[in-house]
Amino acid sequence: MTYFKALFLVLCLYTISSYASDAPTNLDKELAVFKPYLGTWQADFKVPEGAKPVQDVGRWERALNGKAIHTKHSINEGEYGGESMIFYDSKKESLVFYYFTTAGFYTKGTMKVLSPTQFVAYEDVTGSQDGITKVKSMSELKDDKFVVSTSYLKKGEWTKPEQRIYTRSTKTVKFK
Repeated sequence: MTYFKALFLVLCLYTISSYASDAPTNLDKELAVFKPYLGTWQADFKVPEGAKPVQDVGRWERALNGKAIHTKHSINEGEYGGESMIFYDSKKESLVFYYFTTAGFYTKGTMKVLSPTQFVAYEDVTGSQDGITKVKSMSELKDDKFVVSTSYLKKGEWTKPEQRIYTRSTKTVKFK
């Protein structure tokens, strides 16, 4: 009898874990281009020799029954982080997003899909202590890598683009 109970328990656990791993991934058609981005990514920033390493871990998730995408990320396990919601605004006929940070500033922006593997984001910044008022970033999914190039309008001048290469990761986003 114990054998049958053990077998039944194993079958139940297998069935439950199968359903748990089948999380819905369907997205509204305007967000479908982001399906390959779902999951966790990490980038190790290029820093000058001898400088403290900088690692960004980000997670993209389906939200609101596929009507939005929720992203969150943390740098160096919570020294800095942020969360965003990306959704389609039918009145503006555009992808829009809001990004909120642990540094106390936020951005709102739009995204334009350039191809099935490339998009550009334009952000207006509110509350930056560093004098940043706008951000422009180009993102591309290439060879299962997520390549992001970002420029900042800081004190009236655009900075040289910074490039980061994200790879799939098993790490978790952490906030302090």
